[in-house]
Amino acid sequence: MRSLSLLAGVCLSVNALAAVPANEPVQPIAPAEITSPAKVELGKQLFFDPRLSRSGFISCNSCHNLSMGGSDNLPTSIGHNWQEGPINSPTVLNSSLNLAQFWDGRAADLKEQAAGPIANPKEMAFTHILAIDVLRSIPQYRDAFKTVYGSEEITLDDVTDAIAEFEKTLVTPNSRFDKWLKGDKDAITQTEREGYELFKSIGCVACHNGPALGGNSFQKMGLVEPYQTDNPAEGVAGLTGKDADRFKFKVPTLRNVELTYPYFHDGAYWKLEESVDVMARLQLGRKLSDEEIGKITAFLKTLTGEQPSFALPILPPSSNDTPRPQPFE
Repeated sequence: MRSLSLLAGVCLSVNALAAVPANEPVQPIAPAEITSPAKVELGKQLFFDPRLSRSGFISCNSCHNLSMGGSDNLPTSIGHNWQEGPINSPTVLNSSLNLAQFWDGRAADLKEQAAGPIANPKEMAFTHILAIDVLRSIPQYRDAFKTVYGSEEITLDDVTDAIAEFEKTLVTPNSRFDKWLKGDKDAITQTEREGYELFKSIGCVACHNGPALGGNSFQKMGLVEPYQTDNPAEGVAGLTGKDADRFKFKVPTLRNVELTYPYFHDGAYWKLEESVDVMARLQLGRKLSDEEIGKITAFLKTLTGEQPSFALPILPPSSNDTPRPQPFE
């Protein structure tokens, strides 16, 4: 009987996967596969540890708040000494599916990205050397790194590797839309289904496709009409110096988009409906009716998946040798 039960479970699983039409431009999010629990746990501690910042107040979670869709719900983030950040903070959720990191793609992967904010004077405002000194001064961290990496000699490479390994677990499977893709026809409403069909027919899927509905290409913001903003970010042009790359940004994921307001690289739009209208006009040359905007917005809200859920890490205490934070300097 047990063999029959297992076989039935396998068949159900295969049928669920087979229910995803081969020609759909969107695929379900796969659950995270954890191969090194100790490394993930260490990365989780580092992600939440504000002692990696000069002030001892800002952690990775400050700008990528896992209680708020992996972002901070601000137009631009607040950095050291209340400095205003230059650009909207992208969600960390499903960020492992991106072809590159940051809006301009200047980091090739999550490991490279993790090093950036620590030494950015407008973000965590520390130095890599001082951040490593803090970790080395804490006996429990030395033990943890020895367990995971085989040495108490903590390096920046190990720190960013652990953070990246934790961030790879921050995926959001089992959204209502994913359940519909897998064959549960009651998972979304008729209005939401019509919104998805509109999303496809007017061309949104040209950029927002794949499991993350984005994150896999760079596109110019304002193809049909120019995008008006006071934000100084130039996109890829800031790296290449080429005018053709001005306002070319990584296409953001639409997963959990109802949680990650305000929208666009400058955080200028707080309402999802307004963002749908702007993108249709500027990118596709389409003036949508209120009813059409409502349907697409309804579809987008079905993309909210299961949020990461875990016990908050208990951080090891500083030692007498730990460098003191400098929150007001």
